[in-house]
Amino acid sequence: MINLYENHEDDKLHEECGVFGVYNHPDAAALTALGLHALQHRGQEAAGIVTFDGDKFLSEKHLGLVSDHFSKPSVINRLQGRNSVGHNRYSTTGGTVNRNIQPLFADLWGGGFAIAHNGNITNALSLRYDLVKNGSIFQSTSDTETILQLVARSSADRTIKRFVDALLQIEGAYALVILTNKKLIGARDPYGIRPLVLGNLDGSYILCSETCALDIIGADFVREIEPGEVIIITEDGIESINPFSKTEKRLDLFEYIYFSRPDSVLDGKSVYDCRKSFGNVLAKEFPVDADIVVPVPDSGVPAALGYSEQSKIPFELAIIRNHYVGRTFIQPSQSNRHSSVKLKHNPNKSSVDGKNIILIDDSIVRGTTSVKIVQLMRDAGAKKVHMLIASPPIKFPDFYGIDTPETEQLLAANHSVDDMCSFIGADTLGFLSLDGLYKAMGCKKGRNNNNPQFTDHCFTGDYPTDLKDYKDEKIQEQLSLLSDSDIDI
Repeated sequence: MINLYENHEDDKLHEECGVFGVYNHPDAAALTALGLHALQHRGQEAAGIVTFDGDKFLSEKHLGLVSDHFSKPSVINRLQGRNSVGHNRYSTTGGTVNRNIQPLFADLWGGGFAIAHNGNITNALSLRYDLVKNGSIFQSTSDTETILQLVARSSADRTIKRFVDALLQIEGAYALVILTNKKLIGARDPYGIRPLVLGNLDGSYILCSETCALDIIGADFVREIEPGEVIIITEDGIESINPFSKTEKRLDLFEYIYFSRPDSVLDGKSVYDCRKSFGNVLAKEFPVDADIVVPVPDSGVPAALGYSEQSKIPFELAIIRNHYVGRTFIQPSQSNRHSSVKLKHNPNKSSVDGKNIILIDDSIVRGTTSVKIVQLMRDAGAKKVHMLIASPPIKFPDFYGIDTPETEQLLAANHSVDDMCSFIGADTLGFLSLDGLYKAMGCKKGRNNNNPQFTDHCFTGDYPTDLKDYKDEKIQEQLSLLSDSDIDI
């Protein structure tokens, strides 16, 4: 019998961060706030903006949502300047505290340096301990500060060279936006695991995590920042360098499955169209005799539409989501924990009663929410509940900026599909195959120059980079000693 993690109410994967930068626009701070609002799905715990007014750097950082603070004219008015960088944060481990809110800023030799980071540095702990041993003083527990410290200690004669020195020492996934006295800089890891795009608004350049952030300010999409590319924006225009050896592109598949907004375009592919295609292929792999197709909102909606179109089974919004429930909500008592799903989801009983239904969701992590959703449908009168997942089983943790549980907490890593089906209480359970996922993306799994590739490590364990901090027993021992602090590395 499976008995897993009843305390985990929020049973979804979480992206760590969203980044946004503006160069040479009179409304730089306001545009950055709007861009961060569009990227709110990438991080909901804190937001920050740093601007440069030609003389000094100005900063506003706050816990909470972008709209909680940056919708106030008084806040935006304090952020003067034509250049700006902003950040939304979701911490993958440890507490969210003010000192970890990005962009991080330091006065370095040569001027100010504000950095915003989406991703995770997989050798940050190793580098941090070496830096501290040699006299560095850290002011945060974020892996992003490791980059800042490496830049500060470089002996190169120009800021961009010192930044490249730092990049050549770090491993993992990153999309970075940096603001200096004269430059807006963007950088993407050599595999392109995390996305970063370039836009243009009336001659002013924009760097951001997704195209939806360009749409909200009316900017034109120019191109994606290439894997390993460092792009330098100044009053003279754009310079691009790539200091890394050429590697294959490995954009994270979960950007298409769950993290990116459906109205974004990644690597030339519409996220919405890909998710519909996942459902289309899922219908071919798992044909089910049922009365209606029901998405688990909101992320299951495009795949459910695709399944419905392919199967000819009617699509129904039989679960209504309350969008006004925060991530934390006071429960009347511990005994009422089981009802928390109703804070976010409520059945449309007239659509469900007496029906055989197909539930479509994007993924299963621990399975605790799936248990509640299936029971919600049964309580609403569903005769049979078939659950289909528009991605393969998640069997391996992520180390690149996604908040995944450890292996022993991943339902699919420890149990068969039949056992998982029994645990969540469904009549049947099916997952999109890995081959089906690649087919829906318009390619095949297998690496060659003519076939775009992705990283699928959560399904296969095929990690694109070395995982130094997670393999080194001494580092893990040190990490365990820090487990009671607000370490966020």
